[in-house]
Amino acid sequence: MLLEYFIFGLSTFLMRGAQCEETEVFAEVGSQAVLPCKCNPSSPFIPSIVWSKANKGTVWRKQKSGLQYWGSSWSSKGTQRIQCPHGQFERGDFHLQINNVMGEDGGVYSCRVEHRDQVTVNVVILRIIEVSVSSSVSIWGNDVSISCNVTPWPYGASVHWMLNNSPFVPQTENASNKDTTKSVVREKATARLAGNWTCVMDYKGKEGRASAALTVKGIIHPSKDNTQVYAALASAITLPCVFSPGLIPSNLAWEKLKPEFLFKPAPSRLPASFSQSPPFSQRPFDKSATLKEVGFEDAGRYRCSGTIEGQRLTRNMQLVVAKIDSLSKKTGSVTLTCQLTDTSKVTDYEWVHVIYDLNGTQSVRSIQKGETLIINKVSEEDQGEWTCRFYGKEGILGNVTYNIQLMSGLSGQKSSGGSHNTAAVVGLGFLLLVLLLILAQMYKNHQRRKRIFQYPALETIVHTVSNEREQRNQLKK
Repeated sequence: MLLEYFIFGLSTFLMRGAQCEETEVFAEVGSQAVLPCKCNPSSPFIPSIVWSKANKGTVWRKQKSGLQYWGSSWSSKGTQRIQCPHGQFERGDFHLQINNVMGEDGGVYSCRVEHRDQVTVNVVILRIIEVSVSSSVSIWGNDVSISCNVTPWPYGASVHWMLNNSPFVPQTENASNKDTTKSVVREKATARLAGNWTCVMDYKGKEGRASAALTVKGIIHPSKDNTQVYAALASAITLPCVFSPGLIPSNLAWEKLKPEFLFKPAPSRLPASFSQSPPFSQRPFDKSATLKEVGFEDAGRYRCSGTIEGQRLTRNMQLVVAKIDSLSKKTGSVTLTCQLTDTSKVTDYEWVHVIYDLNGTQSVRSIQKGETLIINKVSEEDQGEWTCRFYGKEGILGNVTYNIQLMSGLSGQKSSGGSHNTAAVVGLGFLLLVLLLILAQMYKNHQRRKRIFQYPALETIVHTVSNEREQRNQLKK
């Protein structure tokens, strides 16, 4: 850089009557750079214009005769990368355009405009800025570095990083991150680092920007450890474990972690209804598992792991099971309590009474807040589904449903068909009374016979007297 400024000062000293101006220009690799060169047009004649680069000679020049010359090193595949638009000459604008700039294009340029005896010199320092990533596609957990390179480097410039249009704050402290220039970021690849990286450089009131994309592949769902999955008791639930498309893990394993091992989790037995092959997914990178019927004891932490390119990727998640405890009293009141195995993320509860009409259309009749719902006197209007919805800071987390059935001991409003039910009960009672009377008469006759059979001698005398009476009657005849 000192040599370049020396060349600029020497050229200025050797040019009599020359007016000099210095400008800083930043351009991203692959873009178009515009090098300014302006002077006051004091002559109607065509000036002589020479653009040159330090240590590289002439870039482009235009003689007073109108002839143009391009430097031999400024063409790419037969196409000139530089041009100086003639339409701006009348206004004293002789800027140079460099298309598809490369890192080696950075350096000190000079524009010399000669109007007869007046010479104007503009010096432009072109700095090419480029962001490079150690690997544009990184596997989760691998080391990744993002570098901001500028040619030539502006000593004393400040650098800061933007990730997806937001300021980036490193989570790890290492030698490069402590550097005052902060031109290099080194981190472990996670989903947090994925996206568009932009290096923003400030120097002498000028700002340069360059960007590069970073893709991180691994377990994309859930995107972070200890994600909570909510399920209602006795329902089916999917434990997600989805890898990036195109990644097919080997040595896949699912484990349930014992709660007592906090720092070094140890595996325990998986639930009986656990299945590692979800029937709905045919994608080879989807390694989610299902529980066909969740039990309250199935709550806890689960771990999914697989090997990608020699790197063992794991994801821990927590299954939270919800149920409704009910308490009924003889007075007809019912108390429903929404119970979860972990309430650390729950901020609010909401009770919804779900009603279905004859067409199956769902409607909501009432909504109440709180973990516990108390119905003082259950009526026919209260029967049906009661759903407890639980919410977190980011919205609804899940729900669980309880069905209230109207019992005979519970009081309530009579329906329009009550008179028909009363008549049916009265008729049934009359028939029952008649049946009881018949049974009573039969029992009475049975008891009478039983008393007679207890005295067989008396029965013989009665029969003998009866026979003699019949014989006397026959003799008289």
